[in-house]
Amino acid sequence: MPTKNQKLSGESLNKFQKIMLTHSDLRKGARIILDGEPYEVLESQPMKKAQRRVVIQTKIKNLINGNVLSQNFHQGDSFEEAELLKFKAKFLYLHRGRYFFCEENNPSNRFDLDKEQIGQASKFLKPNQIVEEITFNKKVISISLPIKIQLKVTEAPPGTKGERAQPGNKIVILETGAQVNAPLFIEQGDVIEINTETGEYTKRV
Repeated sequence: MPTKNQKLSGESLNKFQKIMLTHSDLRKGARIILDGEPYEVLESQPMKKAQRRVVIQTKIKNLINGNVLSQNFHQGDSFEEAELLKFKAKFLYLHRGRYFFCEENNPSNRFDLDKEQIGQASKFLKPNQIVEEITFNKKVISISLPIKIQLKVTEAPPGTKGERAQPGNKIVILETGAQVNAPLFIEQGDVIEINTETGEYTKRV
């Protein structure tokens, strides 16, 4: 009969056992490790080649440098699942192309990222914005914003129809400098809600 310590040791091994994925697991959103770096599957399309072997055509994004690659994977390929951890952090400021953050409850613990690592979220960052820092192998590789955030409109043209990107809409500028399409009734000083995944206006607050 195993001792208590032996049992705990076995549980620890199971807890940290690597999770392996196969080519059939490469669906959109899957995260895998290639050449020691984490990637996220953006697109995945199965196709058949000679001898009826299935090939998965994908577009994958390197979660460290933001590069997007087209890659084919074959039946029988296997990959380690990328384990990413998330913690609360606060955006501080932008300086010379670097975005500086600190842990939410530990201001002295700071880190910085470039625009490529942050992606579209960089357009909606304002000082003291709470985000999630994403870490891989104890290193911060990116951040993610809440799906919906509220930002103030700093510039808005008069609400008249004219040459607009969409009928009944106009381009407004937010306090972060981002430009979004908004309804004609939106005015300077309004606070609006933005979907950070699509970059689109959702409502006036």
